[in-house]
Amino acid sequence: MTVSVNYLGHATIMFRFGEVNILTDPVLSDRVLHLKRRNFSGRKWIQGQPKPDIILLSHLHLDHLHIPSLKRLPHDVPLIVPRGSARWLGHVLCRQLIELSPGDEYTVGDVTIHVTFAEHGGNMPVIGLAQGYLLEGERTVYFPGDTDVFPQMSELANKNIDLALIPIWGWGPTLGAGHLDPKSAAEAVALLRPKHVVPIHWGSFRPIGPIWEMLSYLHTPGPKFNYYVKQMAPEAQIHFLESGETFVIPDQAAGLGRLSGSKR
Repeated sequence: MTVSVNYLGHATIMFRFGEVNILTDPVLSDRVLHLKRRNFSGRKWIQGQPKPDIILLSHLHLDHLHIPSLKRLPHDVPLIVPRGSARWLGHVLCRQLIELSPGDEYTVGDVTIHVTFAEHGGNMPVIGLAQGYLLEGERTVYFPGDTDVFPQMSELANKNIDLALIPIWGWGPTLGAGHLDPKSAAEAVALLRPKHVVPIHWGSFRPIGPIWEMLSYLHTPGPKFNYYVKQMAPEAQIHFLESGETFVIPDQAAGLGRLSGSKR
């Protein structure tokens, strides 16, 4: 079975476990409120993807929960959401909503979706709900959503993670609580001990206005993350993906994974 990830940007990813397709935090518009996408169109990207079997929502912040994008996707595809959020989302979405909490499991084909804790969101009702997902099939993949480092990451390492998608920054020049920066993201890699790492959640969106393109936060998190991982978890192999690129998780004896696709 081929297991791969195709990356649009930020936290929007299509996971393919053989015939099972799993989409995360779909934001397909080129503009979200005051944010502008810096890479190729999300609408074009989704046209080249298979129909998802299920959609995973990590939390309800607007750079992860984009109602127009969810309405654009086929209505017969179920959506896994944090427990307690379906009552609100049911008023705006016409699709099956499956509420799960950290510790719960859900199976799609040959893939088991484990819901994991996330240190993110604060104490706001509904909006503060956040979680990650460990996808276990022919390979094991970790998608944390938005999170800070938390001690239970070392327990997730027992799952022998083949690939971790690790947030390393955000969409603005500063980060609020509950996010990973390049150094804390490397600390997370050291706890999780994945074989392969794809950095996400950086450089995809910026506030509207050309001045923002000149700021270093759009370019420096990647090299900084690479530096810290080499210090803290040198056994992990880092793969930076451009929008539209696919990373295929290699067989354990096959060495490096394969990259395919590029900006259109």
